[in-house]
Amino acid sequence: MTSANDRILDAVDLHFDEQVRFLERLVRFKSLRNEEVAIQDFIEMALKQRGFTTSRFRTDAARIGRHPAFSPATVDYDASWNVVGSKSSEGGGGRSLAFNSHVDIVPAGSHQRWTSPPFEPVRDGDWLYGRGAGDMKAGLVASIFALDAIAVAGLSLCGDVQVQSVVEEEITGNGAATAFALGFTADVIVSPEPTDEQLVRANAGVLKFRLETRGRPAHPREPESGQSAIDLMIRLIGHLRTLEKQWIAERQGKRWFKDLANPVALTIGTIAGGDWIASIPSDCTAEGRIGFYPGESPKVRAAEFEAFVQRVQVEDPAFASGQHVTLTWVGVMHAGYELPDGTPAEASLRTAHAAIHAGEDLSAYVMACYLDAAVFSVHGNIPALVYGPIAENIHGIDERVSLASLRRVTKTLALFAADWCGVREA
Repeated sequence: MTSANDRILDAVDLHFDEQVRFLERLVRFKSLRNEEVAIQDFIEMALKQRGFTTSRFRTDAARIGRHPAFSPATVDYDASWNVVGSKSSEGGGGRSLAFNSHVDIVPAGSHQRWTSPPFEPVRDGDWLYGRGAGDMKAGLVASIFALDAIAVAGLSLCGDVQVQSVVEEEITGNGAATAFALGFTADVIVSPEPTDEQLVRANAGVLKFRLETRGRPAHPREPESGQSAIDLMIRLIGHLRTLEKQWIAERQGKRWFKDLANPVALTIGTIAGGDWIASIPSDCTAEGRIGFYPGESPKVRAAEFEAFVQRVQVEDPAFASGQHVTLTWVGVMHAGYELPDGTPAEASLRTAHAAIHAGEDLSAYVMACYLDAAVFSVHGNIPALVYGPIAENIHGIDERVSLASLRRVTKTLALFAADWCGVREA
């Protein structure tokens, strides 16, 4: 196998410039929520050209509320397409593998604050800049070119393999949930999220919500006759910080989370309110997320959150004059997962990582956010390995991915696939 591995690694190097150009093409797609059709067309064609049998399917809104892998959503899924490329082994006998990546991205924010336009990829030394370059188009490209390298090396896998390109990861997880519900599973799931070449040992469960406060609009000549919806929202968020502290305190009994400063991370991501600069504001809306611990029911945690918001309206005099708050679940409502110690899949990844890193051991850490890997781990009991390249400023200004790291990760994934599935001369 040593010579086979050398051939695989040489193939990654041989085609790495092409791989970077492929990544640059992906960055140019402005694949925001419900704007992913063009990039999925491109991915589907690229997979077909590589001999994959492709399946294209919409995110399934009908399963929300009926299948536990699905989370609430508030948008139409008519243009929400997922793509899976599948390749069956010729002789069989090997373990199956699915690479799972998402192509949806978060907004770039204020474009003028970027050093270069966020959807125009720019190389600067080791870094490739652009929204989605790190999170997680680089990982998707790494998985495709890792499989390419095995083929270029004159080898074929003994196990079935999939490349899953899904949407909705940044908001609901319903793209991956649809793939899972349709039976796109394998003996192991590998998600090449930007993890700085570390393995994710556990991730947090997540709830995403919308809060609306209703005030009494009034003219500034008689402000005492009104009540500001914005002031109510600020007050409500302050109360939620108390809930956040309570949930943080529960980390002491959680093996992988007890040393994290804030494994819960109440985040208010958007806020809007008011109608006129010289009026007491009538309405205010805020959206956010809060985390919880693996092994806990998202519905139970959601009920806790709901009860807390209700209690605030009873106990705080500012809310006493009426029903001022509406709470809506608008995104991920999903449990976290823990990767069990000592699985054969992890052992294989550790061996591949060490081969590329001069024998260095693979380190692991906790990611206190939602990951699509949780869908397969929680609902399918499938080992889910989250491992990908070094990236910086993801969800921020001047997002970038390290190209040297991308090369190493591609090699690691290629060696892992060869070991996990087994290879034979093509």
